[in-house]
Amino acid sequence: MSSERNDQPTAEQEQFTLRMRSLGTRTVLYQQYVASSLGLYNNDYLSIDILHEKGPITAGELSKLTGLATGSVTALIDRLEKNGFVRRQTDPKDRRKVIIVPQYEDKEEVSETYDPLHAKMVELAASYTAEELKLITEFLGKASDVIEEQIYSLSAAPKSKSLPK
Repeated sequence: MSSERNDQPTAEQEQFTLRMRSLGTRTVLYQQYVASSLGLYNNDYLSIDILHEKGPITAGELSKLTGLATGSVTALIDRLEKNGFVRRQTDPKDRRKVIIVPQYEDKEEVSETYDPLHAKMVELAASYTAEELKLITEFLGKASDVIEEQIYSLSAAPKSKSLPK
């Protein structure tokens, strides 16, 4: 790993960040197509993905993670529960709270949608050594942390009243 710090990024660093941005764009587009194929709104699908990653959480926590208002999250959870993607459950640690539990993993249409991508990603991973995969996985974790920090910064920043024309 390089500890070299320059004011200007190298050509390789610029190319790398462009590839990362491209991957992010493709990921967003893929998520939109998955949501559409499952008959979901994009925010509904993103919430399912967040629940998959974080596990059972409260509606308030989901609101903070998505940036959606609590009323919008309540309607979102109602839709997901109606369609069998989540269920509400009393929090075993605090009976006054209700947590949202993902339960879409058993839904056949979800596995049918994800299985081809999963198989291709496993195939891609198989082309790397265990050591290379460890490094790539470490990088992806750190990149996710950087993006999460940026999301937090953007969500905490004052909103502009209108977009420039």
